[in-house]
Amino acid sequence: MTQRLYYTDSFLCNFDAEVAQVIPGERTAVVLDRTAFYPTSGGQVFDTGLLSANGTSARVVEVAEDESGRILHYIESTAQALAAGQKVSGTIDADRRRDHMQQHSGQHVLSAGFIELFQMPTVSFHMGNESCTIDLSTKAVTAEQIVKAEELANRVVFENRPVTVRFVSVDEARTLGLHKLPELQKDEMRLVEIKDLDLCACGGTHVAHTSQIGPILIRKTEKVKQGVRVEFVCGDRALKTSQKDFAVLTEAAALFSSHIYDIPQQIRKTLDEAKAGQKRQHALLEEIAELQAADLAANAQKAGGFRVVKQVFTDRDLAFIKLLAQKLTKCHGLLALLGSTVLPPAVVFARSADVDVDVRALMKQAMDDCGGRGGGSNDLAQGGVPDAAAVAPLVEKMASELQ
Repeated sequence: MTQRLYYTDSFLCNFDAEVAQVIPGERTAVVLDRTAFYPTSGGQVFDTGLLSANGTSARVVEVAEDESGRILHYIESTAQALAAGQKVSGTIDADRRRDHMQQHSGQHVLSAGFIELFQMPTVSFHMGNESCTIDLSTKAVTAEQIVKAEELANRVVFENRPVTVRFVSVDEARTLGLHKLPELQKDEMRLVEIKDLDLCACGGTHVAHTSQIGPILIRKTEKVKQGVRVEFVCGDRALKTSQKDFAVLTEAAALFSSHIYDIPQQIRKTLDEAKAGQKRQHALLEEIAELQAADLAANAQKAGGFRVVKQVFTDRDLAFIKLLAQKLTKCHGLLALLGSTVLPPAVVFARSADVDVDVRALMKQAMDDCGGRGGGSNDLAQGGVPDAAAVAPLVEKMASELQ
């Protein structure tokens, strides 16, 4: 069984080991007698780095633990082959390790804060490339609760509390009041403790003092199946995220010629103005449609016991021709066959209440002819036409079917 060096020293980034096994396949996996590389588990992602021997290095691109407990170091396919019994030196990507320590220790602090303040336990943890999440077992979390949990977490960071690791038996662990015992329990259990805040079973890499976590910043919350998901970042990620947020807010403020704190007010003002503009535009389109409907109705062609309006527009979209169709069908004895070549090209067929034509059936025939898709009711139907050049011929053809 591989000796897990990261269990006792999370800051260890250089070590010596011996190759215990090389497993060939699509990706070559190397098993060592001892390792500081952390495999993906418990929500924390794997370490990367190098395995060096005889003056050459193989890049470790992923580390995983198989069902038998072996730690598999997957190396690049182009790397020089390693052999069982060979002495190697391992080098962990220190920046990646430090980031993972900040995120994981920050998660412990944040999760403990939600329990201490609101009795909301964490049921799962996920570490992503840009942010991390915890899922809380609760129906809802208020904005005020988020602020209080974030404040508590950062106060713990500022207090520079020690973070310690110890190993106990399962029987002893049961007497220590842990929030949750692991489902797979071994003879010896590794516990991570944040002084006067949290004690839990964990196999991950952690900082030695909470100040090494850096700032803890909650980004957002959302409802999920098992409760509420809280997205957060810690340490260097929190700094970079804050810098990016500030840059975006500064650019937005410049567009509004205002201070960053005035952006919400400026956005609300802009949205109100846009809604007012849309209402004015709709009112104008209503007037235009009324006038155009009156003109088209006056010049409609007779076809049997009703009149037919056929018109194709090159400067009006589907929304307008639907509005026009609705205006036209208020007239007596009128059938409207309208088309638009504005992308996406479309046709709209509509009838007055006193016209005995099933426009849904007429639309189905039109769509079959042009290879489009559409539908609607017996009174009004619409369909998309694959080719704008086919709109006018299609309207003419449907009009001729009524003769």
